Amino acid sequence: MPAKSLYSKGIERAGEKFSTKIFLFGAGPAVRSMESEDVMSDASFLGWPFFEDRHRALAEGLETWCAAHLPVDHGDVDAACRGLVAALGAGEWLRHSGGETLDVRTLCLIRETLARHDGLADFAFAMQGLGMGAVSLFGTDRQRRWLDRTRAGTAIAGFALTEPASGSDVAATSTTATRVQGGWVLNGVKTWISNGGIADVYVVFARTGEEPGARGLSAFLMPADAAGLRVEERLEVMAPHPLARLSLTDVSLPQSALIGAAGEGFKVAMSVLDVFRSTVGAAALGFARRALDEAIARVKSRRIQGQALAEMQMVQGHLADMALKIDAAALLVYRAAWVKDQGATRITREAAMAKLYATEAAQEVIDMALQLHGGDGVRSGSAVERLYREIRALRIYEGASDVQRIVIARSIL
Repeated sequence: MPAKSLYSKGIERAGEKFSTKIFLFGAGPAVRSMESEDVMSDASFLGWPFFEDRHRALAEGLETWCAAHLPVDHGDVDAACRGLVAALGAGEWLRHSGGETLDVRTLCLIRETLARHDGLADFAFAMQGLGMGAVSLFGTDRQRRWLDRTRAGTAIAGFALTEPASGSDVAATSTTATRVQGGWVLNGVKTWISNGGIADVYVVFARTGEEPGARGLSAFLMPADAAGLRVEERLEVMAPHPLARLSLTDVSLPQSALIGAAGEGFKVAMSVLDVFRSTVGAAALGFARRALDEAIARVKSRRIQGQALAEMQMVQGHLADMALKIDAAALLVYRAAWVKDQGATRITREAAMAKLYATEAAQEVIDMALQLHGGDGVRSGSAVERLYREIRALRIYEGASDVQRIVIARSIL
């Protein structure tokens, strides 16, 4: 069922009437497992003042695209990701993933919508943006030529920051970049690298030693065919994605590979995460909305002792809690995105709050959706079982939940 047109609807709350524009979307292929055909994802949030008409039009167009193209077969994850990147490029959705101006509300809307339909599609889109984020924000004209390819879906990007002994502690990066005549030589190990093994280009962070700690890091643009770069191990996880451990042995890069200035790698990394950390919350939001849709369909159709589960007050209480968490998460996510789009240089506090709350809340929403499905919820391949596996990593990557708590606490102290 394609997305219905934008329309106006009066909403009654506490005896007052408000007029707002909202979308009402139908159930595309990704929600066909739901037991009730009349359950549709709530999109009333698009009427919030965070958004402009261009955002609402984009959301409507993407919903229609998702209904026609998603989900995809995840049997061969590498092939699925390559296909998704190509399809997203052909649909022109990747043009929003990079460039001189990154509209964070657009990034969040795209990630939320894709995640609701297919977690791997969200991953494919997100990594094109995160992988090339440093180039979008700090790259030279020459480096930006890669953006033409990643935005068209003809090249796949990777973001090589994490190391075996420096996950959340970026300042502990030990990969080195030694200055030589005409360029740099890189040595070290990177792990948990998304798109590792299938990427055409990586942004890699290494220690150049201008100062101790975080101030001695730099960012480099490294093609995947660089001599000395090896995929040492493909990493299997509970929700399959292309991940790998990479080794860099005397990888020679030209001077032109340096992104920004030497010693500013930490600034580059944090600026990229400032933009994309909010979008992780948006992806979690998409997972949570899908879980609520599945839960509503289940409790409307499942009958116990002669009545639908939806008629039981305890079940209604659970649904209310789920809806509350989703709206609260959406407010934090799109607040952070709006603040950045208004020109804020850094949104570290807002992004940390958005990611922390949205990912933790989505875990709780999905867990309750699975609980309301009973035994069917833990059946391998069911919608809520897939969501249960998908959501867990979001509470870890791009800054684990406890790291976000530290960031928030420091900002208020």
